[in-house]
Amino acid sequence: MKIKLLVGAMALILVGCGQQRSEESTSSAPAAMAESAASNNAGGPNVAVTAAPGVAFNYSYAFRLEDDRIAKVQEEHAAACETLGINRCRITGLTYRLVRENEVEAQLQFKLDPTIARQFGKDAIASVEKAEGVLALANVTGEDVGSQISDSQRRSAGIGGDIARLEVRLKQSGLGDSERTELQQQIASLREQLGGERDTRRTGEALLATTPMTFDYQGTGGLPGIGYGNPFSDAANMLISSGSTLLSFVLVVGAAVLPWGLFFAMLLFLWRTAPVRAARKWLGGKPKERPAPPPSAA
Repeated sequence: MKIKLLVGAMALILVGCGQQRSEESTSSAPAAMAESAASNNAGGPNVAVTAAPGVAFNYSYAFRLEDDRIAKVQEEHAAACETLGINRCRITGLTYRLVRENEVEAQLQFKLDPTIARQFGKDAIASVEKAEGVLALANVTGEDVGSQISDSQRRSAGIGGDIARLEVRLKQSGLGDSERTELQQQIASLREQLGGERDTRRTGEALLATTPMTFDYQGTGGLPGIGYGNPFSDAANMLISSGSTLLSFVLVVGAAVLPWGLFFAMLLFLWRTAPVRAARKWLGGKPKERPAPPPSAA
């Protein structure tokens, strides 16, 4: 009887534990789904490198933020790369350009360890948003390098077999000089193809080993507190652009017409000077005297 009671009590305990775990898993499911959704929205498509083996990715992001904050954000992104070390992240290009007064354009280029590239992009977006900027463009492209490497390996195996057969033929006796020369040329050509395939695989392996990433920074046009998409900013940018175009047109036309105008003005001035007038009078000669009219009859 005691044994039955003990077994029943253990069964009740196990059932209670199972219900508690079920409730915990049910309550944690929405939180996990929300976390996954937030992860997707933060840095573009939620595609990990392991989900696409053999694909070489290329990341490109464009950010918009105030012009006076671009330099600081750019420095933060560069510092984040330097913290990872040269084996995982290298800066391959940096540009900072003042287009017009208080208008900035900048760019950073990286080579990243493929396993951290996507997270690095998400962290960069977060730092831009912290500086009150926005992600204007996210572009991720991929190239199936793994298939290209596999195809190259198959071609190399076929070429190696052809070389082996030609070398066996070349070792046979009774070959003429022309045939031997032709076989040697064929082997040399196949070895050259084999070297090309080897270079193709090395290039593909290098693409898989590092992931390029580009950050483009675009300012708000030098108007403090006015961002992109604001009608006042658009109108101001259009006014500046139209004024610049008009000024350029006036300067070009003036540069083309002004020298000729000065030239003709100088000719007119010389034409009216006393020496030129005297020369014109001398060249024209003394005017002929008109004959006196006949006397009229009385």
